[in-house]
Parts: sequence; C-alpha cells; structure tokens
Amino acid sequence: MFIERFIRYLQFEKRFSPHTVTAYKNDLDQFSQYIVSFQSELLDVTHQHVRTWIVSLMDDGIEARTINRKISSLRSFYKFLQREDLIGNSPMIYVRAPKIPKRLPIVITEQKMDILLDAQDVFSNDFHGIRDRLIIELLYGTGIRLSELVNLADNDINVYEQQIKVLGKRNKERIIPISKPLAKLVGDYQLQKLNQNFDNKSSALIVTNQGNKVYAKFIYRTVNLVLSFISTHDKKSPHILRHSFATSLLNRGADLNAIKELLGHSSLAATQVYTHNSVEKLKSIYKQAHPKA
Repeated sequence: MFIERFIRYLQFEKRFSPHTVTAYKNDLDQFSQYIVSFQSELLDVTHQHVRTWIVSLMDDGIEARTINRKISSLRSFYKFLQREDLIGNSPMIYVRAPKIPKRLPIVITEQKMDILLDAQDVFSNDFHGIRDRLIIELLYGTGIRLSELVNLADNDINVYEQQIKVLGKRNKERIIPISKPLAKLVGDYQLQKLNQNFDNKSSALIVTNQGNKVYAKFIYRTVNLVLSFISTHDKKSPHILRHSFATSLLNRGADLNAIKELLGHSSLAATQVYTHNSVEKLKSIYKQAHPKA
C-alpha cells in the first residue's frame, strides 16, 4: 500500500519517466520481500535491516553501482513516508552507500564512426535503411538519451533552423543544434515515411516497419546490430553513442558547461566524467610523442 502511494507520487507529482518509476518499484518490492524474513513491516524498518540487506546483495555479487541505486530508492521512499507523517526518523540516516570504483565511459572513436557512416553496405536506401541510419546519426550527432529519441515527434524537428526540441528528464525542455547533413537526412526520412502510406499516422519521428511509434528495445537492437560492424565491445548500447558525442565535443575544445546543456545534465559533476577520457587521450599522445615518456 505504501509503495503504491509512493509510486503514484513519483508518477504524478515528480513526473519521473516510466523507466525510472519501474526501477524504483522493483527496488522497493525486492526490499519489501526481504524484510518479510524478519517478520517486519516497511514502517518498522531500522538501519540494521537495511545494512543486512546491503550485505546480502554484496554476497550475491551485485555491483556497488546497482546497490547504490537501490539505497537511493529507499532514501527517497522513507523521505516520502516522513513527509506523509507515517514515520518519525528515517532508517536511512545511518546507512552509508558502498564506494563505486571509477569507470571510464566506453566510447566509439570518431575514426570508427566515420568508417561506419561512410560505408556503402551498412544502410540500404529504402525506408528501413534510412530510418536505421537516422537512429544512429541522431544519437551520435545530438547526444540525446534513448527515451528522448523514442519520444521525439515530427514537429520537434526544425529542418530549416537546423535544431531539435527535446523533452528530457523531469520534463525539462532543451534545444539542440543539428548539422546540415543531419537535417537533410531527417527530411529524406520524413519523405520516405510519408510515402509508406501507413494506416497509423503516428506523430512520432521514428516509427516501426508498421508505422507505430518505436519502442526502446527496437532502438537498442538496431544500435547493437549496427555498432557490431565496428565495435568489439560487449556493450553496444545507445548510451555509448551519447558518451561518444560528449567525448568528441570535449576533445575538440568544447566548453564543459556547453556540453552539460546539450546533454541535459542537471549537474556539472555528471558531465565531468568525460574529462577523464580526454586525460587518457593526452596520456596516450604524451607516451607516443615525448622522447622521455
């Protein structure tokens, strides 16, 4: 009951994305099932319950990053219960999150992306091929998130002004410029889509072969398949193209605050992770070029 109230709060007051809401619900359901073994209720949870749960997750080999997300879910949940005057003190005030080892974002180099986008045998010239190319070029050329691409509408694209309007996390709107070739590709795709004469006239920019609004797994599968031509990484997700976009801008001298705005980050700290990639590049250049390296 309390979890359902919290989920409604996230959906209708906080306006979190469906993906984020699902993650919160899964974390809370998992914790709720765990404390049943203590014959305890959510309102009676203490910090000892939470700590033993964290230990059990560690014993199961769950990564620190995932555990921290679950802890964050619990913090938000018990903060909500406090706000609703259902509990006094939160059990989370004595809980510390495990340290997360720093991990550099995986990126695709500009050279590999050029090879992919210049290849003649990757994308066909029909509706399906132009759509798949557009998926890759939008993700790599704008740095938008998977969910933002899924929800992008035809009227969010201004081909003449060469910009797109994106609705990001917490319904925060931002404008992202696009290149002239990308604007042309959008126009070519929209013409191809119009010529398909779909029964379902979806307002979404990217649609399936049947003309329906595209879904996240479709985008993921498309990106995974296309990137397999140039990448041997196990992970070939849309987010890698977002990392590649940001890293390319930084390597070419873009201001960190400008990259933050383009990515839709609420904090500069989230953007600063890309500086590590640039430092690694500088180290590589140094080792290759300096006589004493």
